[in-house]
Order: sequence, then C-alpha cells, then structure tokens
Amino acid sequence: MSSHFYAMMSRMKYIERWALMRNSYPENISEHSLEVSMLAHALAIIGNKRLEKSMNAERAALFGLYHDSTEIITGDMPTPIKYYSPQMREVFKDIEHTAASKLLDLLPDDLKDEYTSIFFPKEDENYLWKLVKAADKISALIKCIEEEKAGNKEFASALLSTKNSLDDMNLEEVTIFIKDFLPSYYLTLDELK
Repeated sequence: MSSHFYAMMSRMKYIERWALMRNSYPENISEHSLEVSMLAHALAIIGNKRLEKSMNAERAALFGLYHDSTEIITGDMPTPIKYYSPQMREVFKDIEHTAASKLLDLLPDDLKDEYTSIFFPKEDENYLWKLVKAADKISALIKCIEEEKAGNKEFASALLSTKNSLDDMNLEEVTIFIKDFLPSYYLTLDELK
C-alpha cells in the first residue's frame, strides 16, 4: 500500500512563516518546527532537572516536530488574523483539527495510532503541550531578536507582544530558560565562543 504522509510532511519546508512581515531572511515551518522541538525538549529537561518534575522530554520534542504540520494544508495564518476574535480562534481550531485528520488519513492503518496521539495529545499530556506552546513562543521571540539584530525594526512590536505572551504563560521552565539561555541569542558568533 502506498502512503503519501511522509512526502506531505516534507512539504513543510515550502511553507514560509511571518507572511505579513518584512523579513531580513525567510523562515519556513520545517526550520521552525526543528527549533520548537529542541526548545520543548529543553523546557521539559529544565522542569525535570531543576524543578523536580517527571516529564517525557522526548515526547515534548516529538510534539514540537509536528506542532505546525497542519500548516501544510492551511498555510501559516498570521497571528493577528488567527486570534482576531474568539470566533476566529474557534473556527481556526476546527480547521486545524480537520487538517490534522486529513494528514493522519494519509497513513496506513497500522501506523495511524502512533501518530494520532502526536497530533491529538491525550488529556494527561496537557502540560507537555503547554511547554510546546511556550517553545513556539520562544522560537518567535528568537526570530524577533534575530531580526532586530539585523536592523529590521518590523519585528519590534512582535518582540514586545511575544515577551508579554510568555510572561502570561507563567511557566517556571520558561522563566529559567529566558534567564539562563535567552541572553546568548543577543551575542555574535565570536562572542559565543
């Protein structure tokens, strides 16, 4: 039986992010998903090592890898549009659910269960999913910092609103990451050595 799932996933590299913004360099959802995966993994490890939690960091990374895969079908909807109103949020949530189901339908039956729990996490994995959402915001913050360093003022308000969103999440793991790791993103390559 032929399956198109993995070929469809490889299309993530063609979906550009930040469509309404002037970018100094483009970012696609494949690159973004890798970064979110690494950040979600880091947040879970921080929680485990520094906050004495017991989370599956590898599972958080896996959620991060696939968190935006529905955008292969929907495209990257700009945040101001996606969150314009509660009604818009609900409609878009339904669209994302439908897109996730369509992608899962591309898998053979014997593999589908393994991916269903990634696209639709179980109730007891809600905290991991919160970490992925935080990692998504941290990735956006990093993009804003990089654009600012490149002299692009287009991302100034996005930087502030993203910082505020992260503060509003009130997650200790995020606070630790921002304090201990985010300052390095302001440095040049030579300063990182």
